[in-house]
Amino acid sequence: MEVCGSPPDYVRQLGPENPQRPVILSVPHSGRHYPKTLLETARLDEMRLRSLEDRHVDTLVAPLAERGYSVVIGEVARAWIDLNRSEREIDPAMVAPRPKPSGLDITAKVRGGLGLVPRRLAQHGNIYRHPIAHRDLSDRIRFAHRPYHALVSDMLAAARRRFGIALLLDCHSMPPLRPKDGEASAEIVLGDRHGRSAAPAFAARAAEICRDLGFRTALNTPYAGGHILARHGKPERDIHGLQIEICRSLYLDPDHDQPKPAIDRVTEAVAAIADGLADEALSPPDALAAE
Repeated sequence: MEVCGSPPDYVRQLGPENPQRPVILSVPHSGRHYPKTLLETARLDEMRLRSLEDRHVDTLVAPLAERGYSVVIGEVARAWIDLNRSEREIDPAMVAPRPKPSGLDITAKVRGGLGLVPRRLAQHGNIYRHPIAHRDLSDRIRFAHRPYHALVSDMLAAARRRFGIALLLDCHSMPPLRPKDGEASAEIVLGDRHGRSAAPAFAARAAEICRDLGFRTALNTPYAGGHILARHGKPERDIHGLQIEICRSLYLDPDHDQPKPAIDRVTEAVAAIADGLADEALSPPDALAAE
């Protein structure tokens, strides 16, 4: 589909346009389209820029469209724009002419080089040779960021109208976590912004499914959820948001670049989680409220 007249397809929607399930899936960081302007202005090559991707998470999630789920996927590289940041999370030094900081949100992510337009990569330094033009930034927001969030919002609203409740499952991948205190690290991390983006019953149900399937699972540590959950997770309006981070070593080769056969197991796990969340969403209201 073409979004807002943009030349490439920066946003892809799979599955029913009118949601058939109360769960909507979001994949913001797996985009593998690297615009020409990005490659021309970056000091790092595409191979290095790939490290910002949630590599092949779209491959994990896309099959759920055949099961009746509506899926929203960001197609453009995260190095070009990060769909999990707000429009105000901008490093002013990256833009020419330089904007006033008073109108921006200089968060810890921005200070660390991972704002709306990522500034630097660990071990590789700055991504861009020089600041990007303000018009370029505006186009990135117009053609990718706003259409993505508008589609997510529309899908959730449609699901809420149909089912009385909606839940966004925001899908990401993470590098292997370091073991702590001699204990094996989590393979799947669920986040609900410490209960602010979803009723506790949803994280509990997802965690139970993950553990039953043999995955070591954690909640909100070290990933609790970002802008997508903050923007779209509104439990008080019966619209909930849950983030899932999946360890890349579960489904990618040792270089964390290409899928390995075990990807089928992880794909089925994502489907089981989505099914469980849909079941939880459609449980009697008193049961959900009791949590």
